Amino acid sequence: MPRKITLADGRTVEVDCLSCALTSGLITPTGGVIYETNLFHIHQDVAYPIRGLIILASKRHFYGMDELTEAEQNEYISLIHKIRRAQRERLGIDKVYYFYNEDTTHHFHLWMVPRYEWMEAFGGSVESLRPVLLHARNQMNNEENMKAVFEGIDELREALHRERIS
Repeated sequence: MPRKITLADGRTVEVDCLSCALTSGLITPTGGVIYETNLFHIHQDVAYPIRGLIILASKRHFYGMDELTEAEQNEYISLIHKIRRAQRERLGIDKVYYFYNEDTTHHFHLWMVPRYEWMEAFGGSVESLRPVLLHARNQMNNEENMKAVFEGIDELREALHRERIS
């Protein structure tokens, strides 16, 4: 059943599966695709305007970690490693929360959520992430922040393309 989703850049889309729409190219993610392989798609989270908040999504529609093929397993960990290195080296991100869940309405994907100093006002644990994400969506959709988000996307895109991930 299609549902309406408002993206960080203000666009509203109606899709059955947001991940399928993004990985197939039906919807262009905020700032464009950062990197993609035959198996995975890397993009800035489209709902929360936080510089360096990355989604690593499978192109194949499935939900559980135990459903990864051997090729997907190998590429998945390699991509996580390379994305994280690019976040640290290019964006100066010291800490990241990694989230993957199997009760999502979208298919298999990993959130790589940077931890910035401004987030400390919401607490210092995983419990602080929901208020952080809502704050970003509701208070950080401004021109200055979106410029920083787009610059981060460009930095990560350049770093990952330079590595020629496969």
